[in-house]
Amino acid sequence: MRPLRQTVWTALFVAVLAIGVMLACAGQALAHAALIRAEPADGAVLPRAPAQVRLTFNEPVSPLVLRLVAPNGSVMALPRVASDGTALVVTLPEARGDGSYVLSWRVASEDGHPVGGTVLFSVGAPSSGPAPVEHVNSSVRTAIWLTRFILFVGLFIGVGGAAFGGLIAPLPRPAERLAQVAMLGGLVAASVSVWLQGLDALGAPWPAIIAGATWRTGYSTAYGTTAFLAIVALLLGLQSLRLRFQARAVLSGLALGTVGLALAASGHASAAAPRWLTGPAVFLHAGGVAFWLGSLVPLAFLLRSTESTEALARFSRFIRFAVAAIVASGIVLGAVQLGWPSPAWLSPYGAVLLAKLMLLAALFGLAAYNRFRLTAPALAGDGVAQGRMRRSLVAEIAVAVLILAAVALWRFTPPPRALAETAAAPAYLHIHTPSAMADLTVTPGRAGPVTASVVLQSGEFGPLAAKEVTLELANPALGIEPIQRQARLVGEGPWQTDSFAIPASGRWQVKIEVLVSDFDRVTLEGTLDIGR
Repeated sequence: MRPLRQTVWTALFVAVLAIGVMLACAGQALAHAALIRAEPADGAVLPRAPAQVRLTFNEPVSPLVLRLVAPNGSVMALPRVASDGTALVVTLPEARGDGSYVLSWRVASEDGHPVGGTVLFSVGAPSSGPAPVEHVNSSVRTAIWLTRFILFVGLFIGVGGAAFGGLIAPLPRPAERLAQVAMLGGLVAASVSVWLQGLDALGAPWPAIIAGATWRTGYSTAYGTTAFLAIVALLLGLQSLRLRFQARAVLSGLALGTVGLALAASGHASAAAPRWLTGPAVFLHAGGVAFWLGSLVPLAFLLRSTESTEALARFSRFIRFAVAAIVASGIVLGAVQLGWPSPAWLSPYGAVLLAKLMLLAALFGLAAYNRFRLTAPALAGDGVAQGRMRRSLVAEIAVAVLILAAVALWRFTPPPRALAETAAAPAYLHIHTPSAMADLTVTPGRAGPVTASVVLQSGEFGPLAAKEVTLELANPALGIEPIQRQARLVGEGPWQTDSFAIPASGRWQVKIEVLVSDFDRVTLEGTLDIGR
């Protein structure tokens, strides 16, 4: 039979290899924060150049890089940006000509994740100016996942193992070396991940990773706080291994608490409202998981010796509190992020959560088998039960590593609550003809009950008096006949419809009939994208 140490390392290698294959087959990563409104709107045609652009997001963001691409292709940096709650107000430079402009923006969301996009508007009339394309550097994203995974191993296996050594029993020498290696790897990963965070935030190529601005950008995001606290936790864990058992208990317990603080400092879960609930929930969840997972390796090694009985008994008393904290906080965080069962559970975030829950079910099954079938005979000195428990613990370690690797994928998946906030944003369409133009806004911009408003202007950006306005939406691809609604003029503002239902998402054909006089009718046509 192979030594237990070789078995553990083999399990770790297989787990990392399996998740690497999963990541290679994954689709494009998704970001968290989302733009829900731009003023002027994307695609708008304006009579004169605006002095500023207002970008409203579904959560507070921090500006990273903003550029304006002129119709002639020249690129201008936009350093004058002011934050106003969930909005950024971007001051534009003066002395600009007519044509189409592209505002390229890149921001860091509240949980530290970068996201970018563009807003196009035209002055006078549209032109064929170039539009920058948002590129996703898959190699950078893969490196981010790998460093996050290694950091998680350092925090949960390394610091958790040190906590076992301080709170339960002295670590066997092989387990202590493994905890040291995990924490040293976590220190390297935490440091490198800050540079990678800055690289991803700026959308910069690999050579820019050595630039000071890259590190400053990465550290300035919410993840910078997480990385700093993670380094503190890892250093405390390493130092605790050098102390006597009594002092080790204090320092390793402090390291375990710092793990909870680090993971509560950024991320989807901790950024969700209400923070007074989600922040402590993440803290308890991370601390409980670190204690549980960190105890697996030391227990596996201790079961090979005669010193296992007291350690196993003490661990059995402690673990019930950790599991209770994990389950309670996990339910809270899942309810906040996913809500009641709905199609949102089929999102990429839900898929990662489902994978995690399946792995957790296996982990809890193994733990229950150990607790209720093997613990009592193992404490009585039954060598067969102790051998079975060692093998079960090795399986738990492999499953735990898979869980950590899956959780690292959450860096790239927005939770359904964020998708729901984005879906509530209006859908917007600008139609411009020589005789008239219209700005159509459908709120919310998804299938279901909506209202629509229409702002009219003449083709020369002047006022357009109308006697009647009729809105028609059709989707021949889905076999849906035209939906017609009469709009009414609201004061001196837009023409607005009563609430009606758009039955399905997709691309809808839009026709706006404007009765200017008894003998003059204008028809404006375009297409409108309606979300789910």
